[in-house]
Amino acid sequence: MTRFTTRPEILGTFGVVATTHWLASAVGMAVLERGGNAFDAAVATGFVLQVVEPHLNGPGGEAPIIAAPNDGPVKVICGQGVAPAAATIETYRDLGLDVVPGSGLLAAVVPGAFDAWLRLLRDYGTMRLGDILEYAIGYARAGYPMAPNIPKTIAAVQELFEDHWKTSAQIYLPDGRVPKAGALFRNRAMADMYARIVREAEDASSRREGQIEAARKVWRQGFVAEAIDRFCRTTQAMDTSGRAHFGLLNGADIAAWEASVEDPVTFDYHGYTVCKSGPWGQGPVFLQQLALLKGIDFSAMDELSPDFVHVVTESAKLAFADREAFYGDPNFIDVPMDVLLSDTYNDQRRALIGEEASFEIRPGTVAGYGGKVIVRLKGQSTQSGGKYDIGEPTVARFDEPRPSEDGGTRGDTCHFDIIDRWGNMVSATPSGGWLQSSPIIPELGFCLSNRAQMFWLDPSSQTRLIPGARPRTTLTPSLALRDGVPYMAFGTPGGDQQDQWSLHMFLRHVHFGLNLQEAIDAPGFNTTHFPNSFYPRECNPGHLVIEGRFPAATRDALRARGHNLEVDGDWTLGRMTGAIKDGDLLKAGANPRFMQGYAVGR
Repeated sequence: MTRFTTRPEILGTFGVVATTHWLASAVGMAVLERGGNAFDAAVATGFVLQVVEPHLNGPGGEAPIIAAPNDGPVKVICGQGVAPAAATIETYRDLGLDVVPGSGLLAAVVPGAFDAWLRLLRDYGTMRLGDILEYAIGYARAGYPMAPNIPKTIAAVQELFEDHWKTSAQIYLPDGRVPKAGALFRNRAMADMYARIVREAEDASSRREGQIEAARKVWRQGFVAEAIDRFCRTTQAMDTSGRAHFGLLNGADIAAWEASVEDPVTFDYHGYTVCKSGPWGQGPVFLQQLALLKGIDFSAMDELSPDFVHVVTESAKLAFADREAFYGDPNFIDVPMDVLLSDTYNDQRRALIGEEASFEIRPGTVAGYGGKVIVRLKGQSTQSGGKYDIGEPTVARFDEPRPSEDGGTRGDTCHFDIIDRWGNMVSATPSGGWLQSSPIIPELGFCLSNRAQMFWLDPSSQTRLIPGARPRTTLTPSLALRDGVPYMAFGTPGGDQQDQWSLHMFLRHVHFGLNLQEAIDAPGFNTTHFPNSFYPRECNPGHLVIEGRFPAATRDALRARGHNLEVDGDWTLGRMTGAIKDGDLLKAGANPRFMQGYAVGR
């Protein structure tokens, strides 16, 4: 088979960096060239992404990270902040809301990214905080060229900024106009904020670790936390409910939280051990798909065949139904991951995969575990009976970089993977705190995350709102060991599609021998069959979307099997990046779609 690829797989021995933005890739490589390790490079990359992709992530957002040091076990650093102590189901009900609004201050959770990056830098890095943050400070102060989707996003919320979120307009509507794509853009307030953190940290200690700890304290208890607390108490922000509300987040919430370090959830598959974050995010759904596919013979298939697309799609439908039934913050909710990944359970579930496309939402049953699965059929609101419940229409909406059907906007996510010459490896998926999430806090130059919208205000749901709990996000970096040795870091933005697109790349590499770039470039597909994580949380039973580059014979065969097939553009589905350490050789690849992601290395 002739495989088409847009660019070569990057090969080297010194270091490789693959990110969703070319400036971030360049910064990560610059840190490696200065003698930093992969973790130093990751922290610098993470902070730069906050500056150059403000519509996709920000300082007020979150960052789940998987780190594989060359001399220790794989660990997950949880940079997902929690719901404020005052955020109860009753609080929202008393405000007349049946859902957490998708924007504004009521949706704010504790900002988690900063502490997560500093935990990574302190525990695994080698460089000083000032040397790491100089890149982000430099771009924020001197300017960076705006990628096209940033002004598109600003234009979509221009009226909101002008009429209600005036502090956001002061930064993102300079001279009262939407900035132009490619023009230099500055966020001096953010530059000043990070520069002050560095200055106060260096005043507090002369040691690297002492400065990092001082910076963490400045964020959690100093001027940053004070500004957030004051803004949430004194500002009423318009949100998607159509009303303005004060925030529930306060300084005590920020001071009480810190990023945690956890063991990954893992699954062994054909000589690979895949590591994911816990069921406080959607990460284990990747492993559940592997557990189902472990019993499938791929030898007679290829990566463009209808059999491959069909069986992978059907496994996704089952695994994501389980996500809805069982996942939640394990600090508060019991999640039976050992059962969900067991051979016995998946042998039974695999038997549900037939030759025809399924149209049912079919979570499994584990005695004593799980919650209500809320199903809203796309364009309908009817009771399905049995174990399902159709909820009432809601008002929250998720924000993305283009106008949505309901007049709102949606936001996306970033991702990167880095490996250094010593074999240290890191994968991270920063997101949240988008410029369209909530109003800018003027002293800080950034806004807060709106991740509380992920919670249900239904006490029977596994992902119900609980003060101090993590929202079940879609953010899901991936890392795989081969024969017990760290081998590949990979991931993608894309909401519910993250653990579909990532899985397809992994399977194409493992079973069909595609290199990283070939696997990234290969035609994408995904399903929205199961309940979406974001407003209006609809499911579209039987749905399957594929890129137009799939052969006509594959399209015809999928329709014949009953899939509600949607053929999208040739290059529309997926934003994957990945990096590999294969012996002494390092490899990397990045998504060519939308002409923004790049892999570099030498």
